[in-house]
Amino acid sequence: MPDLIYPLEFAFFRQGLAAATMVGALTGLIGVFVVLRRMSYIGHGLSHAVFGGAVVGYVAGINFYAAAGLWGFVSALLINQTTRRRQIGADAAIGIVTTSSFAVGVALISRASSVTRNFDAALFGNLLGVSRGDLWVIAGVLVTTVIVVFFTYKQLLFMTFDPDVAPAYGVATGWLDALFALVLAATIIASIRIMGVTMIAASIVIPPVVARLLTDRFAVMLVLSSALGAVVAFVGLYISYFADIASGAAIVLTSATLFGVTLAAVSAREWVRSGRPRAALQALPAAEPEPPLFD
Repeated sequence: MPDLIYPLEFAFFRQGLAAATMVGALTGLIGVFVVLRRMSYIGHGLSHAVFGGAVVGYVAGINFYAAAGLWGFVSALLINQTTRRRQIGADAAIGIVTTSSFAVGVALISRASSVTRNFDAALFGNLLGVSRGDLWVIAGVLVTTVIVVFFTYKQLLFMTFDPDVAPAYGVATGWLDALFALVLAATIIASIRIMGVTMIAASIVIPPVVARLLTDRFAVMLVLSSALGAVVAFVGLYISYFADIASGAAIVLTSATLFGVTLAAVSAREWVRSGRPRAALQALPAAEPEPPLFD
């Protein structure tokens, strides 16, 4: 216990722990919609797009959150609009928009070595880089996301499982897509200092997948995914401190370990019940929701 309490004596660790826990809950919550809409790659891609916007903002002397937020929001909207065209898949749209944005950032970095030093933390995550201002930003995004999900719960649920039919029932899918793009971009931006560009996608995908393995109820999945995200972030940050590794990598490895243990436990339970293991992919969300999801 003294060893676990000792890091809390440092202000930077307390701030990092609070930030990581909130980021874990935030990515776990928004990740449910990303995973069930079969757009898991968007977390990886959009983080790269935000990185490009952050570099542009740095070079132009614009505030990080303003530049990265605007760039990420526009990128998310472009992805949504591109995927509305039947000829272009979501993965292709994400690849085109986000790699182009990331290339802009890389091109600018290659022009000046000082830019590289300033963006190492954004690429790999940095516990020491979390400030009180970052904590307020993360807390604001978390509260805003919870409010948005609460008031648009039914519309988001309908659009997640049946986006083609939703407009016929009065769901404003265009407006809702734009709102979701804004929330997702804000989530990426708030998380980038803790997770780093290279690790954000895993924090958005793994907790919802673990939650999906454990429950068939959509509302329970939202709560469980948020809780799992917060717990693995908390534990992962402690591991990063004692193992002296990047915080983002430690959190992702903790999430991956949890996924492996959960998958093994679910497979063993199915083996006992049916006498044969259930395919792992069957535990992932199907194209149509199961009846309990609407309870």
